[in-house]
Amino acid sequence: MWQSILLSFFGGLFGANGVPHFVKGITKENYPCLAGNTPIPNLIAGLIMFILSIVLFHFADIRGTPLTCLITAAFGALVIGLVHAGPGAFGRKEDL
Repeated sequence: MWQSILLSFFGGLFGANGVPHFVKGITKENYPCLAGNTPIPNLIAGLIMFILSIVLFHFADIRGTPLTCLITAAFGALVIGLVHAGPGAFGRKEDL
């Protein structure tokens, strides 16, 4: 059960973290990324995070505890959402 909870948490976290990177990549906007701030590395990073999220959910035994896995995946998405909405991965943006 603990393995399912951890895998679901990180699956939700990586899946939600892939959204801004993928969106900024397909809209050709710069966004902070470890591989580079230009659109192409962001697009690739977002896609890799989606794939990693799918792999994590595949290995989580979701059928055993579906509600618990859903809640922990949502919590993982909330955690990364709060990181992006708050300080961000690379600190706060300067207001213009």
